[in-house]
Amino acid sequence: MPQFMDIAVNLIGSKLETEVDRVVAEAADVGVSSMLVIGSHIEESRKALELCTVFPEQLYSTAGVHPHHASEWATQSSQQIKQLSLAQCVVAIGECGLDYNRDFSPRPKQRQAFAEQLELAAELQMPVLMHERDAHADFLAILKEYRSHLPAALLHCFTGNRESLAAYLEQDLHLGITGWVCDERRGQELAELVPLIPDNRILVETDSPYLLPRSMRPKPKSSKNEPKYLPYIAECVAQLRQQPFDDFALQTYQNSRSFFGLPY
Repeated sequence: MPQFMDIAVNLIGSKLETEVDRVVAEAADVGVSSMLVIGSHIEESRKALELCTVFPEQLYSTAGVHPHHASEWATQSSQQIKQLSLAQCVVAIGECGLDYNRDFSPRPKQRQAFAEQLELAAELQMPVLMHERDAHADFLAILKEYRSHLPAALLHCFTGNRESLAAYLEQDLHLGITGWVCDERRGQELAELVPLIPDNRILVETDSPYLLPRSMRPKPKSSKNEPKYLPYIAECVAQLRQQPFDDFALQTYQNSRSFFGLPY
């Protein structure tokens, strides 16, 4: 059975939090042997770390502040993230970035939090997991200031256009692809772009419990996306790239483990 690592799972603060045992077990049953629990703010990052200690070698986590929570960014935030990053299960700084689609935090505050987290990732020489929505120009400008000092950088849930894809590949980013690509309404452009991503730069993810693949048949009774659906997403992407499923699964698994400095 092919092995997978789901590189973006929102277990803390989501509808899946009370069902973690089942979620992890059912994912393992279909080959999703490890997953990355996202930290969207300081307290969530702390809880994600604690959850990882219950599932060693199955769960890893990030530590950071999502742009939605950038208004919470304070003088001590970098130091708090740095302290959390000392834990062995914390394998990336983030989720950080810019989101001008919802603007849950003021844009200047988003830019500050993003830049300071990139600076921290560079200082710690840790990978960074990033988020960008409707903020390409500012995101790219800030990223360019720090990219040469970062060991590895991942834009998760990539849904951009051909121009942004080219710009991000020029910055040597890894790109995470979700079930968005399985959505016939809004995923058509992404479906056309995934074949253009180099083999060594593409990762797959669910972003659970969000972005349930619309094309799944039979349709799951629950509207919640889960890590156990990652093989379905991978199969869709492999078909779009005209690659054998097993080969694509192995490539993305190795990409994921290597990116986060984990053995495979």
